Amino acid sequence: MTKKIDLVFRTIGERTSDLALDLAIQQIQPHQVHLIENVRPFSAAVQRMLEIDYDCDFIVFMDADCLIMEDMHGFLQRNDFPYVDCYVLDKFRGHIHQGVHITRVDVVRAMQQLQPPQNDEKYVLRPESRLRSMALSRLKANKHFKSFRILHDYFQSYEHVYAKMALRELRSRTEENRRELEAAQRYWERHPGDMDFRIAQLAIAQTAAAVPLQATPTEIDDYIVRLPEIATEAIAQLDVPTQPEISPAEIDDQARKIWSWQLVQVGGGTLEPPAKPRSPHKIFGIGLSRTGTKSLTSALHVLGLKAIHYPEDETTLRELTEGNYRFSLLEHFDAITDITVSAFYPQLDQLFPGSKFILTIRDKESWLTSLEKHWFNRPAFSETNQIEKEIHLHIRRFLRSTVYGCYEFNRERMSYVYDLHYKNVLDYFGDRPESLLVLNIGAGEGWEKLCPFLGLDPLEQPFPYIKKQSLLKSLLNAEAKVIDTSLPV
Repeated sequence: MTKKIDLVFRTIGERTSDLALDLAIQQIQPHQVHLIENVRPFSAAVQRMLEIDYDCDFIVFMDADCLIMEDMHGFLQRNDFPYVDCYVLDKFRGHIHQGVHITRVDVVRAMQQLQPPQNDEKYVLRPESRLRSMALSRLKANKHFKSFRILHDYFQSYEHVYAKMALRELRSRTEENRRELEAAQRYWERHPGDMDFRIAQLAIAQTAAAVPLQATPTEIDDYIVRLPEIATEAIAQLDVPTQPEISPAEIDDQARKIWSWQLVQVGGGTLEPPAKPRSPHKIFGIGLSRTGTKSLTSALHVLGLKAIHYPEDETTLRELTEGNYRFSLLEHFDAITDITVSAFYPQLDQLFPGSKFILTIRDKESWLTSLEKHWFNRPAFSETNQIEKEIHLHIRRFLRSTVYGCYEFNRERMSYVYDLHYKNVLDYFGDRPESLLVLNIGAGEGWEKLCPFLGLDPLEQPFPYIKKQSLLKSLLNAEAKVIDTSLPV
């Protein structure tokens, strides 16, 4: 039965509004379109969208700063997940999940029943995300993620760039988020001629000075409400060129530059992947867990390769226990990462000659601390009546015993395993440097090493940094369940 998909399109006069709406209608094919125009602040726009009486199966919520450059209709008709966050290509921060949200109607109805939390900084900074997270928790439902060819925050007005980056500064006040923002800023500094990046730096500096770290949620909310005026005043004091009206040809040209290796036809919002996979060989991320394997997986997706991180399906479990390393998933995926494959690189090397192996590494002491936190509250044995949970636990036990030799965290044992794995991998590939890449993502290594190793030119965008397992669920089990033979972004 055909699913009814509604589109909620939110605009505050973005420079891309008209083109973004045209592309969204073309690529989503919605049953009904709901426009939310010029409603500020964003929390008010969220409340407005929750006042709508939806008559559909799913709603795609999106902002006018998103340019959808591929057909989403097929996925939307196959999808049954309660919530799918879309990975987009953001001009300022690279491959991130933001701007387009596929939400099942029962989740939206649960959001409609919630009262906005008071004096809640998470709600102040991310009202839609906060309410959705609360609704998913009530429904005991999970997030899933999916990559699409979507441009985010390209071609925006200078005032909107300022406001967005000011908000980004406010959202980057944890240690990890600040580290990500600083990495993006280093990328901007390498492009001093890009006016967008200069304005972004200005917005971040001025916001950091205007809103102290100890500001209350109310003070932060007041600043966010005033952001349009603040941005207009800041840009008025700059000597910036007038921005002309954006054209479809410019958008297509930008898409060609970004996805030239992945697309054989660009025009009118239609992008088609090549008939054959990008890589004739397989790629295996053989680093231990917590060494950057999630970031590596995301990076491979950015490069147009279908990569799966720590698969947890029943077929993979059976093949692991049988010692069958011709994983069935490799009929659909170009790469597997994490400890599913890290111990079996000699067998994989023989079964898939010419393949590439990537050993992600990390400062050992920080790795041990991270792994200890990761294993905490993740027992090898647990009572469950859910078949998927039981499979997950079987895989956990098998891989813990195979890779680490224990079910519970033991610092001395883990330190030994880390050193031994590193030595054995380097010894095995010692005379074949073309087959092995050692990559320290935490130390700042990224495209400049990964792309040449895979025979590609380094990308001009920030390297993806993934700090949570949940961010890759759709690139993992979700992709395995909803197999899409087209190449993702």
